[in-house]
Amino acid sequence: MSKNDVFLPKDFPELKNDTFLRAARGEEPEHVPVWCMRQAGRYLPEFREIRAKKGFFDTCRSPEDCCELTLQPLRRFPFDASIIFSDILVIPQAMGMDVQMLTGKGPTFTDPLKEPEDLQRLKANVDVNKELDYVFKAITLTRHKIEGKVPLIGFTGAPWTLMSYMIEGGGSTTYSKAKRWLYRHPESSHMLLKMLTDVIVEYLLGQVAAGAQALQVFESHAGILGPVEFKEFSLPYLRDIARRVKDRLKEKGQDVPMIVFAKDAHYALEELSESHYEVVGLDWTIDPRSARERTGGKVSLQGNMDPCALYAPKELISDIVKKMLEGFGTRGYIANLGHGLYPDMDPENVAAFVDAVHQHSKLTVKKA
Repeated sequence: MSKNDVFLPKDFPELKNDTFLRAARGEEPEHVPVWCMRQAGRYLPEFREIRAKKGFFDTCRSPEDCCELTLQPLRRFPFDASIIFSDILVIPQAMGMDVQMLTGKGPTFTDPLKEPEDLQRLKANVDVNKELDYVFKAITLTRHKIEGKVPLIGFTGAPWTLMSYMIEGGGSTTYSKAKRWLYRHPESSHMLLKMLTDVIVEYLLGQVAAGAQALQVFESHAGILGPVEFKEFSLPYLRDIARRVKDRLKEKGQDVPMIVFAKDAHYALEELSESHYEVVGLDWTIDPRSARERTGGKVSLQGNMDPCALYAPKELISDIVKKMLEGFGTRGYIANLGHGLYPDMDPENVAAFVDAVHQHSKLTVKKA
């Protein structure tokens, strides 16, 4: 392979570990696959070293940096999947909004949406290949550099989560400004959610074309909505994304598993399991056995250990993992945390988590 070929989305190395993809499709591999949300994160000293060199979104726009940050956790831990280093807010940026990552404050929009007329400021037709090509280049580069070790997951924020950031201007405890739109401007809210959905569909298809082998949709702010609002302002768009992406991929003879992670949407498990996604991601507030019963075997499940359990001694982490595996079973299950890794977590405890998943699940599968 010549140097120039490295950047082309073709001739990727053969996949050596497909346990994650098999579990996503409802199978029972030889061990339960495991990965962690934010596995490329500030808990790793090597991650902090690279991130210190430039601004957050400058890092996101560097395919080489994103590739390196994605690969770092794989050098330390035997994860069964990787997720490209990027951020959900690249979509509002592609639509013309200015977002900064401020130290101690997090993502900050310099001029958030305030009233429905502000929608006119957004780009109506986003050319994802032009605006988000740096993400696609990062995915292609990483697929080559990962050398088939594990599958690479692409991702996006979901429409409601992105909308809430675009209106609030950053993080919030209540997201009352964004929710105000839902009650006061429902038509404009749907207009914005549809605009976001259209961009997201093209963005996810672009990620697959670049080499992503699975896709995750993060509805991180689902829990801010009640069941009625979720069914009106979130669920239809989550379903639309999965249906449209799958239909377009089918035309090309392609099929990649899709995961929906709607944090705190415990009230909507049944609906999420009937939304065209192969996998439903769960946060730690949901009992594994209950999740299995409520989803009725229609989907694989992913999750859901409390991230804070990683502060526990290693022996206790092993016990917690064992109970979690007993609850979910080993078929159609991907072990993960119920949210992302936190910056102050000990990498050795992350290793204990991964090892416990592999060891306990191998024994269970062997017995069966």
